Amino acid sequence: MNNLSSLHILVADDVPVNLRVATLMLRRMGHSGVLVTDGEQALRALEQQHFDLVMLDVTMPVLDGLGALKEIRARERRGHPPIPVIMVTGHDLPEDRDRFFQAGANGFIAKPLQQDMLQRELERVLGR
Repeated sequence: MNNLSSLHILVADDVPVNLRVATLMLRRMGHSGVLVTDGEQALRALEQQHFDLVMLDVTMPVLDGLGALKEIRARERRGHPPIPVIMVTGHDLPEDRDRFFQAGANGFIAKPLQQDMLQRELERVLGR
């Protein structure tokens, strides 16, 4: 059961199969998304359109997820509206989670993505 209305989500991951899996899961939950393959593309997409949430892979070329998160939070300090960010990674250790939250992440989900876990994290991060 989906407790969220349709969300417009930016998904950044450099692995095509991960993007396909995320897209399939989000569509099943009634959400739409824009897919990009690195942090710089994510930042450009955020300049061009509104998103309800961002999902950032931690390890991407050009600009990784933590670098993109740092820039998103810096933009917010300069007046851009705040946006929830969920970090997506294969690093599922407590110290990794701490590092992501200290960097300003609102949420965390480990790979491989599982739809029920993604649904719960979306609901938790968005307070629904």
